[in-house]
Amino acid sequence: MLATVLTIAAVLVCVLSLVIWRVRTNADWALWWHDNYLERIRDFLTGTTRPLRILQHVQRSAKQGDALSVITAIDSYCSKVEWAMNVGDKKGEILDTVVLETRPRYVLELGTYCGYSTLRIARLLPPGARLITIEMNPHYAQVAKEIFQYAGLDAQVELLVGSSTVLIPQLKKKLDIEKFDLVFIDHWKVSYLPDTKLLEECGLLKAGSVLLADNVICPGAPDYLKYIRNCPRYRSQYFPAQLEYLQVEDGVEKSVFLG
Repeated sequence: MLATVLTIAAVLVCVLSLVIWRVRTNADWALWWHDNYLERIRDFLTGTTRPLRILQHVQRSAKQGDALSVITAIDSYCSKVEWAMNVGDKKGEILDTVVLETRPRYVLELGTYCGYSTLRIARLLPPGARLITIEMNPHYAQVAKEIFQYAGLDAQVELLVGSSTVLIPQLKKKLDIEKFDLVFIDHWKVSYLPDTKLLEECGLLKAGSVLLADNVICPGAPDYLKYIRNCPRYRSQYFPAQLEYLQVEDGVEKSVFLG
């Protein structure tokens, strides 16, 4: 009897170890495990949502008015407690570098989620710069607003709630912006290509505008990559990386619009 119990326990340990390894190294397993399994269990058990849990952690552990402290708190929570699809600390360094190199006055972010990448961008912008971020989910947007306020950067961010497809054509008239110097793309992957073409059609890009797209490998945006790498209107560069807080292959694509 004891031998049977030990055998079953050993098998369960092996299965659990295999699952953990696959989750940490395989894209499909990682996304299924974190977004379709663990998140739903935590939501049920706590009666909250992952964005709210991130906000609560920030309010408990970060220094109010200190954007870097808030960023660090989110990284700590998402790497040690509960994974979330922010751009993350490693790819975030690539984003930081692009912002510092570009020194943009007008920035558009597609996909706010909880505001992590928005904070990374906002804290590095020169005085007088404008950062517009678009989020389709009202709940995510409300959490992001509270995080911006806690970090002390709410005055530097203009958050629009709604579909990027609907809002992009309204940006010139709505916000009196002619062109964007930097566009950070991190929303629905199927929207990467149509929204890029929409930016072109609406005349929101100029020669030298930089597009930086996250998660082009995981979950992946193959149609966007095919277009951006083969269109003569862009000069593109790929930065290999890993999916935020995991060991799964991912990367970001930087593309300069040539006019």
